[in-house]
Amino acid sequence: MASNTSDVLGTRERRSGRSVHYNISYLLQGAEYGTDGAIVLLHDIPAGAFTWESIMGQLAGLQRAVYAFDMLGFGQSEHPWPADTSVWGQADVLTYLIKDLQLTNIVLVGHGLGGGVAQVLATRLLRAQTQALVLVDTNCYLHTFAENWPLTEMEKRRDFDAPHNTDLADLIKDLSETLPRATVNPRAFAEVIKDYIEPWNNKLGKEVLFQQVRNLIPYYLNSVSSDLRTLGKPTLIIWGEKDEQTPLSYAERLHREIPQSQLVVLPNAGHLSLFDAPDGVANALVDFVKNI
Repeated sequence: MASNTSDVLGTRERRSGRSVHYNISYLLQGAEYGTDGAIVLLHDIPAGAFTWESIMGQLAGLQRAVYAFDMLGFGQSEHPWPADTSVWGQADVLTYLIKDLQLTNIVLVGHGLGGGVAQVLATRLLRAQTQALVLVDTNCYLHTFAENWPLTEMEKRRDFDAPHNTDLADLIKDLSETLPRATVNPRAFAEVIKDYIEPWNNKLGKEVLFQQVRNLIPYYLNSVSSDLRTLGKPTLIIWGEKDEQTPLSYAERLHREIPQSQLVVLPNAGHLSLFDAPDGVANALVDFVKNI
């Protein structure tokens, strides 16, 4: 069962729930179920629910509960090692918790890795509960990671022995240099980069991050991305025009293959569009949800 684990901040509070045998932390805004259902927000690697905070407030007028989850191994959720943190493992854990929360009429919103998880939920595990799908600079098809983001030489990082061959200080340095490449405003990003890096700056954090990287398995996602054309639910695609990690051509392919989908391209925004263009993301979400 879900429980309240921290103080209420306005209409937003931090809660936790138990799923499988893991503790999952999440932010909840608004009434627990919302008169019109729920919006579920899923973050990218190597971030957490905090990346949605500048957007959540702008969703308050939609009469929906808004849930931003720290996925397994991220943020304030449990950091198990070893564990299955692939898109399927993440979706499995979230399914139990979302069913326990009794959420209905769900608008699933996923950024990057979270978009991959949202695709599994929408096409497979929570298809009946899903009302609509929103994909933001999402992992899709066989593209589950960029060659040099969020770490350099990502293919090598997926080797099982990679954490043993990498000093913690070198890992943190690599993240510090690589993450800003996903934003068009690296100078401003320097003010928040600690939030992205700090969870990994310890021995367990290093192991869990490499585990997350190993579990970015392309064929796990390709089948569900290809099935989106048969989903039959309203779908919105939001993309940073200058996304170099997951190029705009993937958004155009999704839009082309998903019948009656909508595509919103955010000018002057990179892969970290939640940081580069929070108002653009929020406005696109609000307009979409109001019309489904």
